[in-house]
Amino acid sequence: QGQLVESGGGLVQPGGSLRLSCRASGTITSVFNPSMMGWYRQAPGKERELVATISSSRTPEYADSVKGRFTISRDNAHKKVYLQMNGLQPEDTAVYYCHRNLHGREFWGQGTQVTVSS
Repeated sequence: QGQLVESGGGLVQPGGSLRLSCRASGTITSVFNPSMMGWYRQAPGKERELVATISSSRTPEYADSVKGRFTISRDNAHKKVYLQMNGLQPEDTAVYYCHRNLHGREFWGQGTQVTVSS
């Protein structure tokens, strides 16, 4: 089934940008391409929440809190999904997780920390 490997997290000042990447390692194209891919996040003391998803037909959906600031995209040829985050605010601080769903089977990455602070 492969693994989801995130990268791109870090420390950024308010108003800054980061681009998260997720690579579906060991996942064959015929499995990755029809999968719903997404990004979730979990802040300290809070439940994990949906940030954005992108369907196999590249239709994106966003949480209201990130609309207009975050953009999700996917590169099927390289089995990657990205999250471009602009206008970051302290409330965006969280561990961000990559997620894959195909026919109800879910897979998670190990997470990457995003910290927004001055």
